[in-house]
Amino acid sequence: MTQSPAIPLPPPAERRRLRESQSLTRAQVAERVGVSRETVRAWETGRTTPRGRKAQKYASLLASAPTSAPTTPAPTSAPAPAVVAEKGTGDAPITPLTPAQAFDALYAFCAPALVRQTYLLTGRRELARESVERAFQLAWHRWPEVAVDPDPAGWVRATAYECALSPWHRFRARHRHPEAPPADPDDRALLSALLTLPPPYRRTLVLHDGLGLGLPETAAETEASTRAAAGRLRHARETMATRLPDLTDPARLAPRLAGLATHARLRAARPSSVRAGSERRARNWTQAAIAFTVALIGATTFTLQTAPTHYEPPVAPGTTVQGVPPQAAPGPLSRTERNLRKKLRDTTPSGPERTLPEPR
Repeated sequence: MTQSPAIPLPPPAERRRLRESQSLTRAQVAERVGVSRETVRAWETGRTTPRGRKAQKYASLLASAPTSAPTTPAPTSAPAPAVVAEKGTGDAPITPLTPAQAFDALYAFCAPALVRQTYLLTGRRELARESVERAFQLAWHRWPEVAVDPDPAGWVRATAYECALSPWHRFRARHRHPEAPPADPDDRALLSALLTLPPPYRRTLVLHDGLGLGLPETAAETEASTRAAAGRLRHARETMATRLPDLTDPARLAPRLAGLATHARLRAARPSSVRAGSERRARNWTQAAIAFTVALIGATTFTLQTAPTHYEPPVAPGTTVQGVPPQAAPGPLSRTERNLRKKLRDTTPSGPERTLPEPR
């Protein structure tokens, strides 16, 4: 690793504290060092390490921070909720947050912006809210995994994007008709041009130009190679520039996307209702699984009770007996049968009638 020997880099947790002690945001640090905001986040979480001249600039910027430990400022990003803690004054012990409090903090930080970003992908307000709510329900259901993730906000964002771009939404009756477009003509034209892009290209454009992720981070989140992500981004920019000539410069696209999402006036649900919905959904699935298991056991038991316990040979097919005429099908009598019937009627019957005395 290439870094300045005179100004060594502090540990990742100390990097964030030094930045906050100077009241600097990640965007301001990224602008001074010459990198993206997500790259600064990766440096502070320890996922990557700066190198070369960028490491020297970053180390010099952190070295100018005061050495005294400041009071805990308001977080500018969503840290891993498992390590979020409330710091007391003096030597008071650190009180860790409960899982519900950590989840609510992550939701309050990410949900409003994530709903607006998801709206850019779908063009539907209700679908954007549903996707974000579903993503956070999954996050609460898998909270032990999400809490220790290096980037929990990225985990929720990727899940929300997957839910929003699911092809199964086309079969829903409420999504067969488009929603009302934005009132502003410029916003309407921008949203229409954005929705003409294929979903992977649209997602890449929103992540890179709208959210400000770097190309490697965008490629990783879209599960594509860096070259494929660069090709998608170039194609998306060319398509947008063709439909909207005033957005040829990518630097002008980000504020336009932010303005479009802000004008939509989207609101997220309360975190308590999201947690309750996640628990209710998990409870319903558990009850359905138990009911299916009980039905399967009942069907198996019934089959075992009613199944035959010994072998019963099948009934042999009928055979023709020699000398016995085949049974005639019902129908009109033949001449021979009519003559036989007449003869039987005219012949003196046998039986008790023959014992009666004949009149003289």
